[in-house]
Amino acid sequence: MTEDRLGLLITIPAKPENVAVIRHALAGLAEMLGMREPGIGDLKTVVTEACMNVVVHAYEGEPGPLQVEARVEEDGLSVSVRDFGRGIRPNADDERQSLRIGLTLIAALSSSFSISGGLGKGTEVTMHLLFDPAGAEDRASDAAIAPSAPEAELQIEGPRVVAPVLERVIGALAARHPIGIDRLNDVLLLADAVSDEAPRVFPDGSYRFAVGDGDGGIDLRVGPLPEGATERLRDGLSLPEVGGSLETLADRVEVEGGESGEYLVVRFDPATAPGGTAA
Repeated sequence: MTEDRLGLLITIPAKPENVAVIRHALAGLAEMLGMREPGIGDLKTVVTEACMNVVVHAYEGEPGPLQVEARVEEDGLSVSVRDFGRGIRPNADDERQSLRIGLTLIAALSSSFSISGGLGKGTEVTMHLLFDPAGAEDRASDAAIAPSAPEAELQIEGPRVVAPVLERVIGALAARHPIGIDRLNDVLLLADAVSDEAPRVFPDGSYRFAVGDGDGGIDLRVGPLPEGATERLRDGLSLPEVGGSLETLADRVEVEGGESGEYLVVRFDPATAPGGTAA
């Protein structure tokens, strides 16, 4: 996909803690696009309101997907928040009141918005936020984050958006753990290095990652990659001038095989001290 096709698609379990992951990913995209801080603040607010409506109302306490799509347009960013649950129930007064409060705030902060759906059809809220004209001249990238149960899978189109989105998502997950600033710097430094190497190992220009948060740590899964690409990626993390590698910042680095190709799996334990030693 070329960089003139712009957008971001996120699908992640509809849980309250995952709303922060979505908010950070969109903020990273907006910053890269040149949106100014007041606009980014409005973006995070409207997305939070729309996503929390899904978390609270869509699945009646059962697990289900929350999908957020951001499309870069000529004058701004359009964001759609979707669920695939029961949909809006016209006769549910308490639910309508709750939705009305959130939608009033969305309407106040967006240049335009719409809501669609119905009983058994799920619900979609679409909002449009204008770019600041002073920051609108260079907007090229495309990203997609696809669904997974314990983790968020990212498929990113456009190399320049890999680092801001990946770092934001990892940072949001790391914030759930008692992680020190030095250890967080380790995690983000290695994530940034992987982002830099991504164009060399994804020949089709579609950069695929998964970020998992579980078992007391954070896993970054890179791939699927063509045969041999994992070794090229690991070579790119080496530091020949000091005789070492950025791999040592992780607690574990493994190569896994799969039906679609190879995966490089990098494990971070927030309780580990900088450089991969026990705290």
